[in-house]
Parts: sequence; structure tokens; C-alpha cells
Amino acid sequence: MRILVVGGTGFLGAELVRQATTHGHLVAATCFTRPGAAPEVDWRALDIRDRAAVARLVDDVAPDVVVNAAYRQSDWTTTAVGAANVALATAPGIRLVQVSSDAVFSGAAVTYAEDAVPDPDSPYGAAKAAAEVTIQATNPTAVIARTSLIIGDGGSPHEALVHTLASGDRPGILFTDDVRCPVHVTDLAAALLELAGSGRAGVHHLAGTDVLSRYELGLLIAARDGLDPARLPSGTRADVGLPGRRDVRLDCAQTQRHLKTRLRGAREFLS
Repeated sequence: MRILVVGGTGFLGAELVRQATTHGHLVAATCFTRPGAAPEVDWRALDIRDRAAVARLVDDVAPDVVVNAAYRQSDWTTTAVGAANVALATAPGIRLVQVSSDAVFSGAAVTYAEDAVPDPDSPYGAAKAAAEVTIQATNPTAVIARTSLIIGDGGSPHEALVHTLASGDRPGILFTDDVRCPVHVTDLAAALLELAGSGRAGVHHLAGTDVLSRYELGLLIAARDGLDPARLPSGTRADVGLPGRRDVRLDCAQTQRHLKTRLRGAREFLS
């Protein structure tokens, strides 16, 4: 396949690029400022907020599949409007895989199946939910893949946070009441590429099998990396003035039945 990875220099995007090239696909990928390091990739500078630029790039690359992994948590235009721009550019018949998030859910129901109605309680979650609606309306053959907290072998933002907290380089708290289903970046990228090559469409959930608080996840990272777990500060959202709790668990059973890729739990991939 000829695959275009939008957001190819991000944490997930870089892994998508690596796996796609390893599997022999022809890969183009976008960057906002600087291209990635993979020389075999056709790197393209792109501001996803520019609808005309997105359309021109997709037309020029002529991909079989577009995987959109681009987002900015504090930027509605990038996350929501940018995803809409990609959806419109691919609507004539190009396969689209849109990476979404468990942030589209508030946690009020705790466990969410793929047919659950989004009820976001954050600007980022609202932007991701808006992107989903646009994609479903404009490109009904697209895959919308909701995922959870993405972890790697040392390169993810959460792993970096755990290291800086353990070293005392910055203040902060790992919440005991903020609960997710962490997924490994290699599992997630493999599942996204598998869905890209399938005939499936609609919403799919891709998250790990273990349910962990951010603090529990931090302890596992500390154990793996030889950090002192006693140095990790813990607390609740109320301790820092954030309302409620954020216990969001994605039910991935339906999608996992259709995948060859196994989505491991954090206790396994961090052991």
C-alpha cells in the first residue's frame, strides 16, 4: 500500500512510519516543522489547519490509506478542524484511519463500549468528538480508532513525566483516581495498520487489557527503569482542585475479536 501518515513525527506517528516501512509499504509522512529521520520516507511539511494545503498534499501523494495521528491537546483547530480537513480530502474514496481518544468520554459510565455516545468534559475531548462526527458524516468507510494512554519503551510523555518526578526536577502529582487502560505504542501502531488494510469501518477501541491509575502506572514504569518508587508523589484530582474523577475504561473486546494484533496490558509490557 501507499500510506500517508499525518503527524509522522509524533510519538505514535513515528512508530506508524517505522512499522509501515518495515512491512514494505510506500510511506509518505507529514511534519509541521522538521522531517523525521527515516530517509526512505517521503516527508512533506503540512499545516493540517490549512484545508487547501491538506487537499493539495493528498492529491499529490495519491495514497491508498491515510492515517491521521496529528493532534494538539490545547488546540481545537488542529485536533477538530484539522481532522475535518483530512476527512474532506479523503472523502472521494481514499481509506482513512483517524486516531481518536478515550477523552471523548467523561468517565460517568466508567466502562465504554464502541457504540457508547461520547460525553466529553474537556476541550480536548470535545475536539476529538467533533472530529469523529465530521469523519462519520463525510467518509463513512473510515475507521475511527479510540485509544488510551500510550506508553513505549521510554519515549512517551507519561514515561518522561515519571522520570522527572522521580528525579525531583519538577513538581507534580500522579493521580490515584485518574484511571485508564494504557496501550503500548507498538501494539497500537500494528493494530492501526491492520485495520487500515482491512475492510472494516466505523468506531473501534484499541487499548490495553489492564486498568491502572496514573500512579499505579508510574510505579510500574519506575520498577522497570530502576527508579525509586517512594519518590513518586501521589494524590487525587481534588488535591489540586480538579473536580471529579476520570475513570475511563475502553471495552475493546469486539475489536480484539477481529484483530490478529494482541493488545497487551501494561503489567505485561512493563514487566
